[in-house]
Amino acid sequence: MNRRTLRSMMIAGAVAAGCIASGTAADAATAPAASAHSTAGWGQRGGEYDYYLALGDSLAWGYQPDSAGNGVESGHGYADDLAAYLREHGNRELRYVNLSCPGEATGTMLDGGCPDLAGSGQSYTVQEDAAVAFLKAHPHARILVTLDIGANNVDGCLSGGSLNATCVAEGVASAGTQLPEILAELKAAAGHSVSFVGMNYYDPFLAEYLTSGGQTLAEESVALSTTFNGVLGAGYAAFGVPVADVSSAFQTTDFTDTTSLGGTTVPVNVARICEWTWMCAPAPVGPNIHANDVGYAVIARAFEAVLQIRDQR
Repeated sequence: MNRRTLRSMMIAGAVAAGCIASGTAADAATAPAASAHSTAGWGQRGGEYDYYLALGDSLAWGYQPDSAGNGVESGHGYADDLAAYLREHGNRELRYVNLSCPGEATGTMLDGGCPDLAGSGQSYTVQEDAAVAFLKAHPHARILVTLDIGANNVDGCLSGGSLNATCVAEGVASAGTQLPEILAELKAAAGHSVSFVGMNYYDPFLAEYLTSGGQTLAEESVALSTTFNGVLGAGYAAFGVPVADVSSAFQTTDFTDTTSLGGTTVPVNVARICEWTWMCAPAPVGPNIHANDVGYAVIARAFEAVLQIRDQR
């Protein structure tokens, strides 16, 4: 039985039941803490988690451009911010493990080939395998797992001031197929005290609104973003995984309300992208799709809201 067949069987079984490697992977599974991403604690049984495991792409990694426009690990990604929040609200002995990789898409997370794997400081071959190994190595631990994945499936679909509809359709379709595969494997490897939270995305291409003739393109990008986030939401819902609503936190669909941006009145969703990401920064820093410190803090608060709601049930 090949791995793809096994994944398909796992997904089918999970849905039918209503389920709401490398040496480095083994090292990550047995390490007492992650080297570059340490600290955290909060929440679940007894007011504590034993581990916080962050998975996903460059947003989880904390990617930001430096003054020359080069991508660096800022130490202020949403996972770093969430870890700090967790630390302030509970057990300071909790371990924070971040296996995210800049450039990761759903396909590379499953099969390897993350474009910036070496730059992320990770030496595993496949992020999914590393995560599964970690979960299997801690069957009785209380673990919070966060996941953001899928944006890189469609990130390259805007070029030359136009959206490539075929590219978008293929990216959305692959995310819709592969996110359930990712979740099926993670859920199968998780112990009974593991909690998962996913996220949807803001729309960085709202910045096109400020370019000549770019208003229509910005509106089209939001429509596609809404469809894409709906696909991600359905994938998470099939496995009972709550979603941090980053799209709403950035007011992504709100073209109606306005605010001032540099002395110009613009829709609030456009202002949020300029204020909370690097999309409107001048070259060589921008345009860059990644959040800045403020934007990452907003994303972290979206996760915190999910954790607080769950803790009150």
